[in-house]
Amino acid sequence: MTTSDSPGATRALVERVRKIRYEEIPEDAREVARHCLLDFLGCALAGADDPLTGILVREIAATEGGAQAGLIGRFERATLQTAALINGAAGHALDFDDTHTAMGHPSVPVLPALLALAESRGADGRELLAALVAGIEMECRLGLLGGQGHYAAGFHSTATYGTFGAAAACAHLLRLEESAWLNAMGLAGTQAAGLKSGFGTMAKPLHAGRAASSGLLAALLARGGFTAQPAILEVPQGFAATHACDEPTAEALAAQPERLLIRDTLFKYHAACYLTHAAIEAARRLREQDGVDPEKITAVEVQVNPALLAVCNIEAPTTGLEGKFSLRATTALGFLDRDTGDPDLYSAATMADPVLIALRDRVHVAPTAELSVTQSRLVVESQSGRREQLVDTGIPAPDLADQGRRLREKFGVLASRRLGADRADALAAAVASIEEPGALAEVLRQACGSAVE
Repeated sequence: MTTSDSPGATRALVERVRKIRYEEIPEDAREVARHCLLDFLGCALAGADDPLTGILVREIAATEGGAQAGLIGRFERATLQTAALINGAAGHALDFDDTHTAMGHPSVPVLPALLALAESRGADGRELLAALVAGIEMECRLGLLGGQGHYAAGFHSTATYGTFGAAAACAHLLRLEESAWLNAMGLAGTQAAGLKSGFGTMAKPLHAGRAASSGLLAALLARGGFTAQPAILEVPQGFAATHACDEPTAEALAAQPERLLIRDTLFKYHAACYLTHAAIEAARRLREQDGVDPEKITAVEVQVNPALLAVCNIEAPTTGLEGKFSLRATTALGFLDRDTGDPDLYSAATMADPVLIALRDRVHVAPTAELSVTQSRLVVESQSGRREQLVDTGIPAPDLADQGRRLREKFGVLASRRLGADRADALAAAVASIEEPGALAEVLRQACGSAVE
């Protein structure tokens, strides 16, 4: 590790992200940012009445009496940090929010912090989008620098890198000077936490909420003059050294892509861990294109990268949350033509379905290093013969208009449950025109403060 206390890698990333301006963001990146906002709001609205959200409201928000920021899909209001915490947890409650191969789930640590701060400051949509792009750039570039060791060691990257992302987004919205940015990164790094051992429990959504709240706290404290280690990434006993990350060298920084990484955001159309999606898609294709009858299947081999075994390989899930992290169960759901995009599908009742269990128990997960983490190859043996299907869900959509259409459909299903169809449509329209005067205030008005009556 670097022995100097000079903020080399940390400063290099801050300089790169801090200078992002709305006018210089390409339109495709702006469009993906709008997609991120719409998708997050839909997921948070659907998660607003999740049991974990109710616990957070009762045990924290209700005891504080704060009214600075709205809670998405709820009547209550909260302090800035508590709103970021609760909205972040709600947005990740269904594990249906966007993802990124560089770091995990990019929007859910960043947007809850930004929306709370933007509401308190009366910010406009252009400021919000620019800060969102900045936050996602920071966490994704950290993810690329950190390498695979961080996640493999057991850290939840959405929680850890996401804390930096939230801090960067808020620092951008606050227009902090470079020294304050560096302190904000130091404060983010010393708070960043989250363990993969919590997957399949309420702790995982809490990770996202804590990242949002901690990142917001880091930026606010830095604005006030609070100090921290300005070389938090590279200093001895700093973030990289203690969190199983690769050393952030000048060569590694120089090798990073020039494009804005928000463009590579991936969106979920199945309400389960993203690393199960390739297997679900492969099962669907085998059924629809190759005519594989699930009743005639004798064995299924799901070939995946070995890293998935520590993420989504719960063999015999009994709860809906566990089912979201079970390659065996989600592959079986794909073959059975269940609506894997319906969050309500993932329940204890579904996991106890004898038909599902019978097929699930014929599914075997086989690790192979030749596949990436977003690829799955299914080999099916059935009474009709042997079939194979390889799917890679790690490729960003080339057609943003089509992606927008699919996300609008997904949003309509999720948001209408909480707001009703008319208000869901109004909210989607406000997001689409977020750069227009008054649009961000309308987004907050439609998304926060009430539910369908």
